[in-house]
Amino acid sequence: MDARTGPTAGNWVRRIVFGAVLALVAVIGGTAFRVWQVARENDRTPADAIVVLGAAQYNGKPSEIFTARLEKARQLYAAGVSKTVITAGGKKTRDNFTEATAGARWLAKHGVPESATLPVGEGNDTLRSLRAVADQVKARGWRSVVLVSDPWHSYRSRTMSEDLGLEAWTAPTHSGPIVQERSTQVRYIFRETGALLFYELTKSPADDLFGTTMG
Repeated sequence: MDARTGPTAGNWVRRIVFGAVLALVAVIGGTAFRVWQVARENDRTPADAIVVLGAAQYNGKPSEIFTARLEKARQLYAAGVSKTVITAGGKKTRDNFTEATAGARWLAKHGVPESATLPVGEGNDTLRSLRAVADQVKARGWRSVVLVSDPWHSYRSRTMSEDLGLEAWTAPTHSGPIVQERSTQVRYIFRETGALLFYELTKSPADDLFGTTMG
């Protein structure tokens, strides 16, 4: 090949950069699609435990987002998906209640026997909460969990749970403020895509970094 007509160094650089950009777009787009796809699942396969990932609570009263998750867990318990509901989530410095305790109290007031609830009040992000849950699940000789959270949070929480050695599937809530408006849905899909990719790269939580309200 005549060197004067062959690819120049500049052309090779542009091709490499273009290829890298395409690959990055494919990874981001593929992840976003999986976040959306898993958000649509509603797996009611029986499990050793139903796990409700925590959200904000105010002096023991679950927020609207958290209440929607708890109501979904109550429905799963009533349908016989599991005999145990684990509520997850710690507390902020000045809080009187953990998210886990607030969730368990709500469930007890709405028809789930207190003996059927297991509050795990550790962790202020999804990963640390799930680590504490996994320890409790394994200590009881259990392995399988059905995760209850918001739809867009499902894929990341399932990925983390599987990395922690649990058999996990998802039954997200489809009510509450996060799923009511399309613009909100799109925003959370993008946030969860970024948070999941960050986790996959670092195996670290990204809730605060990406401003998520999950877990």
